[in-house]
Amino acid sequence: MSGVTMHSIIKKYGDVQVIHGIDLEIDDGEFCVFVGPSGCGKSTLLRMVAGLEETTEGQMHIGARDVTRLDPSDRGVAMVFQTYALYPHMTVKENMGFGLRMNKHPKDVIAAKVAEASRILKLDDYLDRKPAALSGGQRQRVSIGRAIVRGPDVFLFDEPLSNLDAELRVEMRVEIARLHKEIGATMIYVTHDQVEAMTLADKIVVLRLGRIEQVGAPMELYRDPDNKFVAGFIGSPAMNFLDGTITEAGVKINSLKQTVPTGLAGGHRGRRVTVGLRPEHLTIDPAGDAVTVDLVESLGGVSYAYLLTEDGERIVVEERGDKRVSEGQRVGLTFETKRLYLFDPETEQRIRD
Repeated sequence: MSGVTMHSIIKKYGDVQVIHGIDLEIDDGEFCVFVGPSGCGKSTLLRMVAGLEETTEGQMHIGARDVTRLDPSDRGVAMVFQTYALYPHMTVKENMGFGLRMNKHPKDVIAAKVAEASRILKLDDYLDRKPAALSGGQRQRVSIGRAIVRGPDVFLFDEPLSNLDAELRVEMRVEIARLHKEIGATMIYVTHDQVEAMTLADKIVVLRLGRIEQVGAPMELYRDPDNKFVAGFIGSPAMNFLDGTITEAGVKINSLKQTVPTGLAGGHRGRRVTVGLRPEHLTIDPAGDAVTVDLVESLGGVSYAYLLTEDGERIVVEERGDKRVSEGQRVGLTFETKRLYLFDPETEQRIRD
């Protein structure tokens, strides 16, 4: 078993606390992604799993072993960093086998493990090349291969795709997903890109300011966010947030002067709320006159219309099909009422029916 369990994990730098009592269980063979904005503590938490950062308080387990105070080399983990960190004077084969050579493994064992990693990562044609003769994506595959040959219990990825261009990032996402499917190891992956998180993860851990905001499967977080932060962070483009008031008939979206039916009317009448609407759950009504089309971002099969209300609130709407709005046009909006989210303006917590 190679799952990872954290009990009340705290990290302090002097008097400054950056990780606040993390409790988390990552199952054996699970692909878990830590996601959140810069400074949320995701890389620090990953480095604590690796043993590169000392745990101030709490316990860290990998499988049945308490690794809280173990050295990184004794934890059974392998880490792939943002930078490739390859030895420029060594070939691909030598780079991948270097760690095993340093640990005095037999040559035939090293050759077999390098060959297997090369097969998995499709590097057979590049084994005799040096890093300078490789593309960025190929270098990152070599870095991953170096981790594979060690046979770790847990793979750790610290924003491994951030130095690649957009096309290579997509390619490497597919490679990493395929790698996980083939070897079935426990993987923990850090990224600030929620698209990477949604496409790769079995489980997503959303972090903010050193605390867990929500844990769940990608579509669970997308469809059922616990708070405004998670709702706004998961999904691209981000969820629209508008001021509203609950009335007897439903929730009135103040800037649109429209009331949408909701199950919260009655006892909540008069309560101020923040209304969340995803761009794909809104439909433009060309015959309406509620908002102005400020900008249209056309991406081919889909467009995003950026609308402005009279109060200056911005609303993003996804459009598909051949008929799309143009800049300066006045339009109306219709809603998928079952896809409307309400949040408390003060606590930012979800208000549920």
